[in-house]
Amino acid sequence: MADRWRTLAREPLVHFLIAGLILFLIIGRSGGVDPASRTILIDEGQIARISASWEQTWQRPPTADELDSLIDGFIREEIYYREALRMGLDQDDTVIRRRLRSKMEFLARASVETTAPEEAVLQQWLSDHAALYAPGAAMSFDQIYLGNEMEPEPVLAQLQQGTDPADVGTPISLPRSMTDASRAEIARQFGEGFVQAIDTDQIGEWQGPVSSGFGQHLVRVTAHQAGDPPQLADVRQRVENDWRSATLAEREEQAFAILRDAYSIEIEGVD
Repeated sequence: MADRWRTLAREPLVHFLIAGLILFLIIGRSGGVDPASRTILIDEGQIARISASWEQTWQRPPTADELDSLIDGFIREEIYYREALRMGLDQDDTVIRRRLRSKMEFLARASVETTAPEEAVLQQWLSDHAALYAPGAAMSFDQIYLGNEMEPEPVLAQLQQGTDPADVGTPISLPRSMTDASRAEIARQFGEGFVQAIDTDQIGEWQGPVSSGFGQHLVRVTAHQAGDPPQLADVRQRVENDWRSATLAEREEQAFAILRDAYSIEIEGVD
């Protein structure tokens, strides 16, 4: 448990979420602005932000008339915002809660996607998935496309009873078999996730479901050539990209778990 906390404490996403939590607590107590105040200050910094937002959209600075209109729009928005706060329209509003959650999740995902993994983490990932990156590695396999609706267990049972693979599954414009294909060739057809999910130790046995960008598949590896042991320096970017993609959701959940542990959750009527 202590090791888990030490590892997660190094995650930039954790720092971001904790900072975000503190920010929301501060905003929650102060309301962000004083709804009772009748003074709206449009300083040079605010004008610069308004102008920059326009320029980012239209790829040019606003004219004087356009800037005046933008400032008028900001003032109108601020007045309605304060009046809404004064009337308590922000309280217990499901739409507002969901928009705030969506914003936090977007910012959290952007933060975790830029996390720089330690070299040891990438080396461990490469060691665990060496066959995916080995020069000269090749695989021959058959696949049956199930889509997203067909259950894999009945199809597996039919195959084990001797049903011809050509008689099951859903038609799709993907090769039903590939022979001596490299990882890159397979990924071009089915996606990186498909390649990573195949267990190359199961030769001659149907396995799955294996996910691709198209849906679910059953896969039978008929031959596998391991290739030469890869060196991290030669495949670092590919390893990092795969590590980011495969661990993104897990790291987001681990970081959120730390925030959740800071709360005492009580649900009335539930033991």
